[in-house]
Amino acid sequence: MPWSPTRIARRLRHLSIALTAAPLLAWGPAHAFGWDQLVHLAQVRSAEPWRESSDKLPEPLASITYDQLRDIRFRPERATWRNAGLPFEAQYFHLGLYQTQPVRIHEITPQGEVRDIPYRSEDFHFGANRFDTSAWGDLGHAGFRLHYPLNNVAYKDELVVFLGASYFRALGAQQQYGLSARGLAIDTVGGGGEEFPRFTGFWIQRPAPDAKEVTIYALLESPRVTGAYRFDISPGFNTTMGVRLRLFAREGAAPINTLGIAPLTSMFLSGENQPLPGDFRPEVHDSDGLMLASGEGEWLWRPLQRPKAITVSSFGTTDPRGFGLMQRDRRFASYEDVEARYERRPSAWVTPRGAWGAGRVELVQLPTPDETHDNIVAYWVPAQALQPGQPLELAYDIAWQGDEQQRPPASWVTQSRRGYGYSRLSAAEQAKQPKFVLDFAGPALDALPPGADLRAVVSTNANGRVLEAIAYPNPATRSWRVSLRVARNDPTQPVELRAFLQHQQHTVSETWTHLLLPE
Repeated sequence: MPWSPTRIARRLRHLSIALTAAPLLAWGPAHAFGWDQLVHLAQVRSAEPWRESSDKLPEPLASITYDQLRDIRFRPERATWRNAGLPFEAQYFHLGLYQTQPVRIHEITPQGEVRDIPYRSEDFHFGANRFDTSAWGDLGHAGFRLHYPLNNVAYKDELVVFLGASYFRALGAQQQYGLSARGLAIDTVGGGGEEFPRFTGFWIQRPAPDAKEVTIYALLESPRVTGAYRFDISPGFNTTMGVRLRLFAREGAAPINTLGIAPLTSMFLSGENQPLPGDFRPEVHDSDGLMLASGEGEWLWRPLQRPKAITVSSFGTTDPRGFGLMQRDRRFASYEDVEARYERRPSAWVTPRGAWGAGRVELVQLPTPDETHDNIVAYWVPAQALQPGQPLELAYDIAWQGDEQQRPPASWVTQSRRGYGYSRLSAAEQAKQPKFVLDFAGPALDALPPGADLRAVVSTNANGRVLEAIAYPNPATRSWRVSLRVARNDPTQPVELRAFLQHQQHTVSETWTHLLLPE
């Protein structure tokens, strides 16, 4: 299966949240359907009380094992639009184990009419399982995936998956699944426990024979929010998704502490700044940093970490130009994992459409024992809270990027390492005075004349002191290296670090911003 249900389930258990479900959607046949109809449906649902699903599956699906579920596979020859010869095809996931909440999936015909896509047991191959499916009826599906000839015109590759809560992820050419996106994040931190909204229904627009794009509508529901979503998906070297959403606060529900827009969920276990002793792999992660283009024109790079306790960082700005969890390091030698192929994992770059106003990008980093857990979350939090009767509408693009990625216009950090080489300092002194070595590269540095006077500008918060900050050329990679050393006043408190390169009072790099975690 392309999506690991274990990973999602562990994420849910880690946060100790039980996701409740809305009742199954019903939509009559032959109704014209579009954005306005979906928005109306979401608004109507917001005025209704939240109703929990019984979450009851027929035996033996209720007690199915992981291996048994893996043995249930959709029959490709029964894919929607397979016999029509269209560029896109849809296949579906079976309910069971971690995926117990059914979704209703529909097709929108070229005439705007809605056709239900029911669950049929004959659409699935059950492998070694010997189930009597005669009394199951229309269970609904767990989710779906779209296929498209992404890498080869002779074969339709898996392009995008919607499966579990409001999770989805996509691929560009020559990429391999890594991080995920979500429709919405509610109280990931700072509330009484995280609430996981879920897509309860999908409407897939039937593509034209020569289509280069496919459109999906989705209804999102949770105890406190309903929402209408539109996804316009354009496959390519870097697959892009245009997302439009309108959210409604459910009447009578408790207020939301943290509303996370365009949330991204990833995994970081170890990296160049935090190696894992005993692991033969130099790095293990789906993403190695958060990149932010602020509305004020500053580009920030925050290397990811695996903390010992939940760590939250906020970056306030107005009308952000973009943010994303990026997999910058694209070299196999950085990972040495022939199965996971982390160098193929995509970056996800979010570009807002229009003005988003004031708010913050929030980065949440969680402890994790291994790489099967998603422990990194990033999202936008608008300053204006979602209120009943005041819907919130936003739009943005997500680009699933591989080797050709969004970069700052000047220069950027290519690696960020912590530690000492040969030093006269004792181990205890080195621990009190952490040292970082950063490499920067990019067109602004390439354009500098030989012997240019480049300065490293390094600062800390009140808990730190800069002891050393030196910038010098790195002839091995034709880049610039910054060596910096800091001391912290209180080892039980974090230190915020910032560093960038300056030439003749002009900033010529992004800002490296790092959180030195408490001892």
